[in-house]
Amino acid sequence: MSQDKQVALVTGGNRGIGYELVKQLALKGFKVILASRDPKRGHESAQKLKESDLDVSFVVMDVEDQESIRQAAITVNERYGRLDVLINNAGVYLDEYEKLLTMDPSMLEKTMRTNFFGVYHVIYSFIPLMKKQGYGRIINVSSELGAMREMSVQGTGAYKLSKLALNGLTQLVAAEIKGDIKINVVCPGWVSSDMGGPSAPRTPKQAAESILWLATIGPEGPNGGFFRDGKPIGW
Repeated sequence: MSQDKQVALVTGGNRGIGYELVKQLALKGFKVILASRDPKRGHESAQKLKESDLDVSFVVMDVEDQESIRQAAITVNERYGRLDVLINNAGVYLDEYEKLLTMDPSMLEKTMRTNFFGVYHVIYSFIPLMKKQGYGRIINVSSELGAMREMSVQGTGAYKLSKLALNGLTQLVAAEIKGDIKINVVCPGWVSSDMGGPSAPRTPKQAAESILWLATIGPEGPNGGFFRDGKPIGW
């Protein structure tokens, strides 16, 4: 692997956990690409970090739009020619207290498009940059609600199913990839953000710290694991 400055990309990077992940990666010396579907908010967030002398750039990417993802991958390849760390942070939580069989089916479809298919298409489009150099670290932000044991408890069915599928995707990709490319999934806990709400006990900074250790693991590090606060948790 080249000793040049490593490049990281964070989806949903303009706010909450994503913004903190971008900030902390830049503080660790990464060249960081903040990806957001909102051009105005994404640019403003990246500019704010750049004003603190952090090496942050912005790329438009809507994880629900395959063409948007493809164009973002082309841009990153042309601009940097590499990608060392990919954090799939963008996600939605639309169905609090909703039951799977009584919710509007569009709620499930929207959730799966973002939380599962969005991640799949991002990995599909960006992993060639990792394969090219034989190195990469992919981190999928999931939830303990996506554990199989949670499927026997009613409520938040769309969110649970999307994260269950994401966890399965992580394991399948881990089984397929070769070289020093590792993919893992993390539950950041209940975080005070637009998604988690103001009463959540964890800060975005705490959540970011619980995720970022996987960005710098060595070749002996885990692959296909599910973690919370650095500890393996059951599927």
